[in-house]
Amino acid sequence: MPGNSQNASKRATSKKGAAAGSGGKNRSGLKGRGKTLPADERPWHKGYSGTEKLPDKTARKQDKERRAAAAEGRAPKVGQPGTKDTTWGRGGGRAYGKQAASPRGRSGVGRGGPRIAPGRRSNPTKEGPELLLGRNPVVEALRAAVPATALYVAQGIDIDERVAEIVRTAGDRGIPILEIGRNELDRMTGGVLHQGIGLQVPPFAYEDFDDLLAAAMEQPTPLLVAMDGITDPRNVGAVIRSVAAFGGHGVFMTERRAAGITATAWRTSAGAAARVPVSQVVNLTRAIKKAQDVGFVAIGLDADGETDLYELEAAVGPLLVVVGSEGRGLSRLVGETCDLRVSIPMASEVESLNASVAAAVTLAEVSRRRSA
Repeated sequence: MPGNSQNASKRATSKKGAAAGSGGKNRSGLKGRGKTLPADERPWHKGYSGTEKLPDKTARKQDKERRAAAAEGRAPKVGQPGTKDTTWGRGGGRAYGKQAASPRGRSGVGRGGPRIAPGRRSNPTKEGPELLLGRNPVVEALRAAVPATALYVAQGIDIDERVAEIVRTAGDRGIPILEIGRNELDRMTGGVLHQGIGLQVPPFAYEDFDDLLAAAMEQPTPLLVAMDGITDPRNVGAVIRSVAAFGGHGVFMTERRAAGITATAWRTSAGAAARVPVSQVVNLTRAIKKAQDVGFVAIGLDADGETDLYELEAAVGPLLVVVGSEGRGLSRLVGETCDLRVSIPMASEVESLNASVAAAVTLAEVSRRRSA
């Protein structure tokens, strides 16, 4: 007769005893945590406005939020400039050097320095924010009151007059100033030379072409430059810089298949893009014809041009200089639309000049003729 070992309902294990207690170790978890602190007394809350040193973890979180806000072009979800907070900006955070009692007088913001009239530039680009690098471009942009969303300053940067003015002006305008490691700034800029300073600006807003044309015609001897398919932003910046140096009154270019005003163009122009009106047009040929209709003589720079630059009598009147692209030069339709094709005499058998160099030589000769 089979025993209990054959019984399917037999208990396989012994009966479990009573569970051991925690010995009072979990007693603190049963205690109340007291009242909830107001937002302005909680360091981890976005409404915190105290001046006490933040916990390291909270400081890292807030710094991460400021970086994300700067990259997206919005206000950070932490204490705002002007309150008692630990952010950069007016009234808070660290500062480099001693601030002058009246920073506006020295920086040129509000009086002195070049300005951009509110609402004039009405055609913003579709690209994202640009990071403007270098001390001269950044100080020129701040003097010109160019909108900015953040200023990045590398740790251990050498302080000179430009850096002091940059930080002072940014603080005066309430621009968030973020101190970051030099390696981090290198990563953000892709290894481009930044001189320890970077200004994040929203997408460049171009001047309306009709407004640019009308403003130029108000000058005694208007001078404009058109760029036909220049794709290197460094050439774009160099041309704009030459226009500013030789008294030009505006620049325009095509929207497609050409470089626009990027951070690289800003850097190459050394801030001149803040002083020279720049416009984008859909059709360059149509824009040139419109300029001709109001009295401009359009000259196209061409190595095989029939007119010598040093014999250009039209330089003393309303003039539009058209600069071709780096490789193919002037496009066929643009070349046919120009009133004259102008060549630059050269002593040696050089195939052609760089687009920005050709523009600078031409503008220098035009300026010489007008001042004679």
